[in-house]
Amino acid sequence: MQNPFENAKKQLELAASIAKFDHNFIERLKSPDRYVEVSIPVMMDNGKQKIFTGFRSQHNNSRGPYKGGIRYFEQVNLDEIRALSFWMTFKNAVVNIPFGGSKGGIIFDPKKVSKAELERITRGYVKKIFHLIGPEIDCPGPDVGAGSQIMDWIMDEYSRLSGKKQLAASTGKTLSNGGSNGREEATGFGGGVVLREVIAKNLISSERKTIAIQGFGNVGKFLAEAVRELGWKIVALSDSRGGVYNENGIDLSLAEAHKKKTGALRDLSDSKNISNEELLELDVDVLVPAALENVFTLENAPKVKAKMIFEMANGPTTPEADEVFYKNNKIVIPDILANSGGVATSYFEWYQNMHNEKWTTKEVLEKLEKLMSQVFADVFLVQQKYKTTFRNAAYILALERIQEKM
Repeated sequence: MQNPFENAKKQLELAASIAKFDHNFIERLKSPDRYVEVSIPVMMDNGKQKIFTGFRSQHNNSRGPYKGGIRYFEQVNLDEIRALSFWMTFKNAVVNIPFGGSKGGIIFDPKKVSKAELERITRGYVKKIFHLIGPEIDCPGPDVGAGSQIMDWIMDEYSRLSGKKQLAASTGKTLSNGGSNGREEATGFGGGVVLREVIAKNLISSERKTIAIQGFGNVGKFLAEAVRELGWKIVALSDSRGGVYNENGIDLSLAEAHKKKTGALRDLSDSKNISNEELLELDVDVLVPAALENVFTLENAPKVKAKMIFEMANGPTTPEADEVFYKNNKIVIPDILANSGGVATSYFEWYQNMHNEKWTTKEVLEKLEKLMSQVFADVFLVQQKYKTTFRNAAYILALERIQEKM
């Protein structure tokens, strides 16, 4: 298994070597400012106590308060959390919002506990890291296994412990608890804006306009809708249980209804069942990993036929796979550019909470569209200047912005 934190540092070194950054500055960015591991004792519904392990990594706050999600997942580990906090620093700098990077996680499967237990685990975690978080210190947000209900509890527990209501203590909350309109669709919508800009630059020429999306959760779903509006054909979709393929294009509303009804995409009418591995090797114009990290490795990268890899998941490409893609003339639009619409809208939510404002969905998405168009234009300029990959260009741009503040 690839160590995601080592991968993150390799990406940094490569970009730094192209733009000749100061060695000491780069060395400082290789280590988070701090990270903690906490034990969370929780009384379970059966009356027995269980100890859960939680993490929080705070990578860099030179551009503003730390910002990053919380992951509830059985395979969570410290290296993954440190890598994700590192990527958040760079993502926030690329998208040019005044936040640094952090990430948290608790080792457990949220599907295997009751709602009451889930709440106790969440509040227990906040108690343990209370002195490390807050609206102007470190603002947690949603991630794998932790949605808006969790964010409500975090905000509520933080407010309780601090003695006053603090809506900006977390982002990704429900609308009735200070959440932002447009947050649900933000990551996928933002990805759609970037993809539109990529297409407008004629970076890939194609008559077919075909796309395959691995992952049909929130992000994949809203990106798929954005893609459809661009007039592209989604020929393959998948979830954790497998995927479906139809060379003439998949009917999105049919796929959504089928998944809602059966809990999976497979056996969708008018489509052929395929595995997640097969989806990655389809002959399509654009391939979108929108699930977990380390999807592309040295083993499967040479089999990828797509002209472009558009990263909607965090860290889906290992450095070795990146090299293969580069040699094979594949364009890779990196995660820290493609999927940054989510964190941009988290900033919008934090801003609304801090200034006691409430924006409509239309206002949020208009601001997001403008921001994402600008972000792509900024990265494209750096990419043209250094004649390098989009990933290196995004890192160089982020490094310039971080260095300016440090």
